Amino acid sequence: MSTISEPPRTTFHPAMLINDTRYRGLTFQFVALVLIIVFMAFLGMNLVNNLALAGLNISFDFLGEPANYDINQALIPYSSRSTHLRAAIVGLLNTLLVAFMACITATIIGVFAGVLRLSKNWLVRKLMSVYVEAFRNVPVLIWILMIGTIVQQGPSPRVYLGEDPERGLFLGLFAFTNRGITAPAPVFGPGSLWVVLALVTGIVGAILWRRHVRKTLYASGRLLPNWPIFLILLLPPVIVFLLLGRPIGVDMPDVLANRFNIQGGIELQRPLIALWLALSVYTGAFIAENVRAGILSVSRGQTEAAASLGFRPNRIMNLVILPQALRVIIPPLISQYLNITKNSSLAIAVGYADITATLGGITLNQTGRAIESILLLMLFYLVVSLLISAVMNIYNSSVALKER
Repeated sequence: MSTISEPPRTTFHPAMLINDTRYRGLTFQFVALVLIIVFMAFLGMNLVNNLALAGLNISFDFLGEPANYDINQALIPYSSRSTHLRAAIVGLLNTLLVAFMACITATIIGVFAGVLRLSKNWLVRKLMSVYVEAFRNVPVLIWILMIGTIVQQGPSPRVYLGEDPERGLFLGLFAFTNRGITAPAPVFGPGSLWVVLALVTGIVGAILWRRHVRKTLYASGRLLPNWPIFLILLLPPVIVFLLLGRPIGVDMPDVLANRFNIQGGIELQRPLIALWLALSVYTGAFIAENVRAGILSVSRGQTEAAASLGFRPNRIMNLVILPQALRVIIPPLISQYLNITKNSSLAIAVGYADITATLGGITLNQTGRAIESILLLMLFYLVVSLLISAVMNIYNSSVALKER
């Protein structure tokens, strides 16, 4: 009878850091990290010494000084007497706003165009091909300027203030002018927070129900109805809204209150619209190609097998193709979201006050603190990019193929 003996345990010695494959990779990574730290420290000390010789120093005290300039669009209260720090925060929020809007819209456009590029209809397929090739091969700055020029060609607000003020309102709700779009604005009163919380609860509940439907389908083959999603999503906020006496109202655009300008509502100004649409349609063309590649990566045999089982085309797309295609789509999609965030720095071309225009533009020119402003800009884009990558990587891990 033979016995299996354990391999002898070897004691660790420094030579194993190079000779042993278990430690060699970690050794090289550690050495590279040390070299990078030393190099960055050398650059930092060189910068400090050169500033000292020039009689300068690194200071962020300028952030507490009055900005002395106006910003055409601000999500928080702001005036020319506000500090440079507040101006930077306004620019930061404007950047996050346009990046978030563009990511959502570009995803919708990209998925729609990517699926239609595989359509059996020749005309639809070619139209989507023309869209993708036209927008991918023209710099985004040109599209920003072009769309900004188109938006600027809209009618003057005086069109809505004439003898027939309702003639230009789209559906009686929206005013399209050369300044932008005036739309109804929500007005939040006491108790509106509970309505928002109820809506968030409904969204979470709808997501959980959708997961339950998918899990049940994969486990037993039984398809539960999707209509409860709408009840779960809408019923809690509607009930809370009615019980609290309708705490959320709507401020409608009013063309009769003033002879010179449209009153009420919320105005999406021309620079925001131009930047938002340009980033959306430009990045949507790249996302469309990612979606098309992801769908084509799924074997045609799986589509034919699902069709032979009686699945409708929309069910085949939602239950067979897309879940597998996401594993190919998500990694490049992360890069496209990062590109949207970084391309938003071109906002100054249409006069949109993002953080590059405020902190990296006007504030830098007024204070002369170029190094401090650029360092803060780099830190902002670095943090935002890492956060986007972290969130998308978590989602990518959730859709990745898991070994049994």
